[in-house]
Amino acid sequence: MQTNLADFIRDTPAGREAEAILRKCVHCGFCTATCPTYQLLGDELDGPRGRIYLMKQMLEGAAATAKTQLHLDRCLTCRACETTCPSGVEYHRLVDIGREVVSSRVARPAGQRFLRFALREFLPRGWLFGPAFRLGQFFRPLLPAALKAKVLPKQKSVAWTRRDHPRRMLMLAGCVQPSMSPNINAAAARVLDRLGIATIEADGAGCCGAVRMHLDDHEGARADARRNIDAWWPHIERGAEGVIITASGCGAHVREYAYLLEGDPAYAAKAARVTLLSRDIGEVIAAEMDGLRVLLEKSASTTRRKVAFHSPCSLQHGLRVRGAVEEILQAAGFELTPVADSHLCCGSAGTYSILQPALSLRLRDNKLACLSAGAPAAIASANIGCIAHLQAGTPTPVSHWIELLDQGLGN
Repeated sequence: MQTNLADFIRDTPAGREAEAILRKCVHCGFCTATCPTYQLLGDELDGPRGRIYLMKQMLEGAAATAKTQLHLDRCLTCRACETTCPSGVEYHRLVDIGREVVSSRVARPAGQRFLRFALREFLPRGWLFGPAFRLGQFFRPLLPAALKAKVLPKQKSVAWTRRDHPRRMLMLAGCVQPSMSPNINAAAARVLDRLGIATIEADGAGCCGAVRMHLDDHEGARADARRNIDAWWPHIERGAEGVIITASGCGAHVREYAYLLEGDPAYAAKAARVTLLSRDIGEVIAAEMDGLRVLLEKSASTTRRKVAFHSPCSLQHGLRVRGAVEEILQAAGFELTPVADSHLCCGSAGTYSILQPALSLRLRDNKLACLSAGAPAAIASANIGCIAHLQAGTPTPVSHWIELLDQGLGN
């Protein structure tokens, strides 16, 4: 695609990157076939190719408009288009640039500004979110249906295993997951302990930065990355062999730390190291399959419970981890039901379910229809946002797959 960027961005790092991405696009339209919003709305401007045209025009000097902002807002950043693209267009990086530019030029209505500010400043702070969420759980029976759907019932806690092993890995706690589903990391720690791996949640680490990045606060996202690197670095220097993330949305963002901080001389090398060390829990367990099979043979569990697995977009399109979790669950004795259109987004997409509720609910209903078609006893996923979003629409229990594996090993 030929480009002629405007002076305001041409010679900037963002402009050079945007131009390189735009030049890769060959207008083929393969991306529209796998774009969830294009499939729902049938509008070229609500697909990747149309959004690329809108961003190209804006970056070449055309006026940024509320219409451009609307179509970029409707993008889930699910990255299914990147999986389909034969030219390797890094669409998610282009749309981050486009959103930042349009947000600086188009004033949002006051209500939108307040909501986005509240999400950006509240969700990443666990010390704020945690007490508020627990209060919501206490009053959950009295909450309006829309708000009640966002509040998962309180879980019965399982013990966290904290034994020492020669092999040690860091584990990201994150911002909302410790309050919404504290047993996910506990289950991961228990499974890894059985495999001879100790886990550490480093003091000072927190939100990965994805929330701020997706709400156009790129500097805030970089600050979150630096804080996590500072918290992890002493453990990395002492031999921690990986940074485990149990929420694939966070994992996809941590994998971007090298890119986010490449221009920061104080953090570029450390960020590159963290990117190399970052692992989704599925990748970690898949690398230990021989040991896992030994444990499974010793386990008393013989369940063949039917499970539908929802692979989050951040797992299959962002991290490009495909098939690993399914293999683990099958090895553990679970019967996986077929899921049509498994490449499509469930509609959670970080804060998307709050900012674009109508589209999000349509996507969720479509996804639940596909997941429920095989009459599973349970639904498993790999990202807290997807888990909460899906659970709000079905009586079938939805949990992280590592919790199912932990249960299959006999807790």
